[in-house]
Amino acid sequence: MSKINRAVEWIKTGLIVVLLTSSAVLAWQTGLFSELSVYFPLLGDSAGVDTDSAGETESDNTVKKEAARPLCIVINDENGARCGVRYDTDLRNTMYNRTSSIFSEALGSVSAPSEVSEEEWRSALSGPGVYYEYLTPVRLAILNGWFDANMRSNEYGDATMIRRMIVAFGEDRSRLYYQDSQTNVYYGADTASAAGKAQELVMFIANGASFAFELSEPLSELAPYMMISKDNTHPIVQAIPAVNDEEIMTMIIDAAKHGSENNTTYYNLDTLVCVGTQFNIRVDKLGRTYYRRTGELTATEETYVINEGELIDQARIIIADTINKSCADAEVFVESHGLTEDGSYIIYFDYYIAGGRINLFEEGHAARITFIDGIVVEMELNFRRFLLTEETIGLLPERQALAAAGGEFGLSYSDFGSERLIPVWTGMGT
Repeated sequence: MSKINRAVEWIKTGLIVVLLTSSAVLAWQTGLFSELSVYFPLLGDSAGVDTDSAGETESDNTVKKEAARPLCIVINDENGARCGVRYDTDLRNTMYNRTSSIFSEALGSVSAPSEVSEEEWRSALSGPGVYYEYLTPVRLAILNGWFDANMRSNEYGDATMIRRMIVAFGEDRSRLYYQDSQTNVYYGADTASAAGKAQELVMFIANGASFAFELSEPLSELAPYMMISKDNTHPIVQAIPAVNDEEIMTMIIDAAKHGSENNTTYYNLDTLVCVGTQFNIRVDKLGRTYYRRTGELTATEETYVINEGELIDQARIIIADTINKSCADAEVFVESHGLTEDGSYIIYFDYYIAGGRINLFEEGHAARITFIDGIVVEMELNFRRFLLTEETIGLLPERQALAAAGGEFGLSYSDFGSERLIPVWTGMGT
């Protein structure tokens, strides 16, 4: 399925109310059927949350930082209290900044992993520790780079795709657990990381979050490791144009390192065009930008192949120097990447706000960057500015939404150029 078609399918599944009829029996089993009336969006006046854009980076190719952060973080303290967050970006970033070093230490000192039972995995989720869940799976070798963990490679399963992992605190040492997203097998490994940091996490106040498997058997069968929170209000988002087309053009030229080349700039109707000796760039009034490399590689730009972690880091730096500078309350995270049949490597990025993915225009994505032999040959960047408002909407409670959807779901916003974006639940298809 193409990326555009995939985005369309996400939008089609946006209003999961159509699933209520077929899931009525299951919803009745969860004991939530009586709450059905609150599914329909209810206007509220709760205050929105101001957020700082996560993943801000410097233009430094020598500095490796994460190209995505977990959208869900859960902390279980020694006393049995739990703080789980998915939609509060400020709190999630605070939790990430306090806990990412725990994963760095655990990965850097991990022993050879071995397969563990699902019961042991669930016990780790319920006990003292820190849990990360990414929206899409990330290769273990790439996580190693994001956490600067210096994990020994190959023998520990570099190619393993991980979406969920937890560092469980023991009496003296921590233990790392993760789920292989491709096989659904669970793994555990001892680490040399001390468990002392558990005492530093009691500052996070318990908020009643639960995993679905802890709530009821019907919910456990649908999506056992989806975190269920009690709050069902989410902010309305304002979407406006970002910077003007001339500023965008300057950003793209600098990010693609064409600043020293001669070029010609002109308007073709409402589209700003810049043609250089090595490139062609077009920027329309909606902030949609298209870059294409037109020249041959110069003598100083030898064709070379680098690993996918380095490609993602190159793309992350471009994003940090362009759309991430002007997206206001939103964040930009890598969504997917891979090698195509023609030998190019394509990386997609998406906008996120308040824990929700933003489906953008017809493209669906915030950005698409294409490499050939380590060189950026094409880019499609959508410059948009997203602001949290003080207006909120109530959605179907998550326990009932899970029963209605028949599987895992997430928060989503759709932006087709309108100024007011309404949150909806969307099926995740995983």
